Amino acid sequence: MINGRIVKIEAKDYYVETDDGRIVRCNLPGRFKKQFHLKKDKLYKIDIAAVGDFLEIELNEDGTGTIQSIIERKNSIARKAPKIKGASRRGERLEQIVAANVDEIFIVSSVDEPPFNSKFIDRIIVAAESSHIRVNIIINKIDLDDDKYYLQWKELYEKIGYDVFPASAEEKAGLGNIEKRLGGKVNLFWGQSGVGKSSILNAIFPHFDLKVGDISGYSNKGQHTTVTSVMLKVAENTYVIDTPGIREMAPFGIMKIDLAHYFKEFEPFIQQCKFNTCTHYHEPECAVAKAVEKDLISVERYESYLNILETIEEDMNF
Repeated sequence: MINGRIVKIEAKDYYVETDDGRIVRCNLPGRFKKQFHLKKDKLYKIDIAAVGDFLEIELNEDGTGTIQSIIERKNSIARKAPKIKGASRRGERLEQIVAANVDEIFIVSSVDEPPFNSKFIDRIIVAAESSHIRVNIIINKIDLDDDKYYLQWKELYEKIGYDVFPASAEEKAGLGNIEKRLGGKVNLFWGQSGVGKSSILNAIFPHFDLKVGDISGYSNKGQHTTVTSVMLKVAENTYVIDTPGIREMAPFGIMKIDLAHYFKEFEPFIQQCKFNTCTHYHEPECAVAKAVEKDLISVERYESYLNILETIEEDMNF
């Protein structure tokens, strides 16, 4: 048996970096897949093994490998799979795992092209907080922001307790601070399509030559459109997980009663609500709603909370 970690997935091929630094193309035996068949009234994952998973593999005579066991994850970050991959009726959306065993997430946004989208950022924050992953926010394309519009968002998120990194991949500004933060950790970069995530990684690590929607493969099978994450080793014990840009983000596995706990600035007020089942929406004597009225919680973040609350299915089966 050889120990390793998944660094890339292409179709049915799992590329595993072994402890001695080799990249081995592996397959996943059918016995694993049988455990994840969708059954009536059950919600299952669409990803059995994910980038970042630690494994035990067995080498085959031709140099490929076979996955023998998947080691229990420290954490994973996921979203609801897009509806095209989900099941047929309400309450049966599936889990799409973006990456496993992550230390920090860098949520990449842009000031413009596309416009800054705080609600999208807040959805990723909820997914990260629910998995106990430290959150950082990168605001890219500040070279397009003559009015320094980004500063108000930087102040808002820093007040909550998140580190915010203004940057310009085009002008290579602010990238040194991001690079310093990566050392000795597994760092996930995630964001909307077009915000410049790959451009930032290219500017920090030019030798990777990442392309939007296209990542150079470990195999000799040519280039593949990126549909999953890929883990890149950038220094000893330091990894970056690059992800495809996404258009839709819905946190997976969140119950309405728990959502408020993933908005950190709500915490001081939650216990003051009249009802311990308060959803902080329409209930009387809600301390969170009063905190919004007193500007102790930003209206923008509260609106994000209500937006996510509205999309959580009452009949979700976990």
